[in-house]
Amino acid sequence: MSPTSGPGSPSVRDVAVVSGAPVAFKAACPDCRARFELDAGDLRLAIGGSRRATFYSFTCPECGIQVRKPAGERIVELLTGGGVSTLRSV
Repeated sequence: MSPTSGPGSPSVRDVAVVSGAPVAFKAACPDCRARFELDAGDLRLAIGGSRRATFYSFTCPECGIQVRKPAGERIVELLTGGGVSTLRSV
């Protein structure tokens, strides 16, 4: 499965913390356009040495496609604060 981007892809506005415990994140699939909530364990965050190498990823629970999107500073803050597993590379 390959990473996906393009029209309808998740953006900074699509990843938001839903109040309550445990933390859940809103996301949308760029392929099937389904909207759903993901637990921290459903997401992965990779922090690289550049903006291009920093991204988050998840598998769409509806269609099974692997989604990979860039993660800016705000997304990194939200995901790390919500307990998302993080891989740091140099």
